[in-house]
Amino acid sequence: MTIVLLGAPGAGKGTQCKHIVARYGLLHLSSGDILRRQRAEGTELGKKAQSDMDSGVLVSDDIIVEMMIEAIRRAPDIGFILDGFPRTVNQAVELDKSLASNRQDIDAVLNLKVDDRTVAERMTGRRSCPQCGAVYHIRNLRPKVDEICDNDGVKLVQRTDDSPEVVAHRLETYRQQTEPVVDYYKKTRVVYNIDANKDADEVSNSIFEKLNALAKV
Repeated sequence: MTIVLLGAPGAGKGTQCKHIVARYGLLHLSSGDILRRQRAEGTELGKKAQSDMDSGVLVSDDIIVEMMIEAIRRAPDIGFILDGFPRTVNQAVELDKSLASNRQDIDAVLNLKVDDRTVAERMTGRRSCPQCGAVYHIRNLRPKVDEICDNDGVKLVQRTDDSPEVVAHRLETYRQQTEPVVDYYKKTRVVYNIDANKDADEVSNSIFEKLNALAKV
């Protein structure tokens, strides 16, 4: 299967990707992970992306598209799930062109729908360990000792991008750039809207119901 997973920041895309990969054996292609790896390895694309970031601008669509297409071409036959890509309509158009040139297509577009209030509660409540990277939540995933990492005893912190102001900005950016991608796909494909306000396991079950039916076609 070839799957595109869409949803606002805090909708639970990372968690659901893990569940989908574990159940169906797909390759998880995260644009963020691939970008970080390209930069760390000092590839030509990684250097171009770093140049954009050092200039204080968003990494261009051309670079992101090229990175993702390259990763897709190396994906196994069993399929993959795209996480964080496409982020704009232009990226979606370029993805379609590339897939079509290789006689591939998208089998499912999953859209995790979540309320802004839920997103704010999830993201502003997150706390991270600056040493090992473990993530907690002040209500849903508390450490054994308040504000202390279970793994190494280091005091937990709130990441800058989890502050209320940044969360609000990220949601606005999502509405402007990525929500139109859902409308783009609705013109040519069935988009499965998934209620992501629920518990993570309930969300996974809703997704599995859609994908199991699709796999039988």
